[in-house]
Amino acid sequence: MTTVEKTGEGELTARLAGDIDHHSVGEMRDIIDDAVDRDRPCLLVLDFGAVTFMDSSGIGLVMGRYKRMDEIGGKLKITNVPPQMRKVMRISGIDRLATIDNKGGTSK
Repeated sequence: MTTVEKTGEGELTARLAGDIDHHSVGEMRDIIDDAVDRDRPCLLVLDFGAVTFMDSSGIGLVMGRYKRMDEIGGKLKITNVPPQMRKVMRISGIDRLATIDNKGGTSK
């Protein structure tokens, strides 16, 4: 389940929940992209606080949303990422495209 809400002036937060895999990523992508198209935010925050599992489809979801925000001149921030998922994001290079905060703990 994904919900998107305005969380500030020019800011949208997409709260992702459950598994992010090839079964769920299409609906998540559609919900987020519809909100971005409608509101054209300066900042899109992807909140991973309720994500329980992520496969490579999750990396694709993040990279696609980065590209979408770049096209409209916006930025992407990723928050509440569990340590293991953050490690995968760093290995894939997402940390060079978007800010990943440390609210989900630390990983080394």
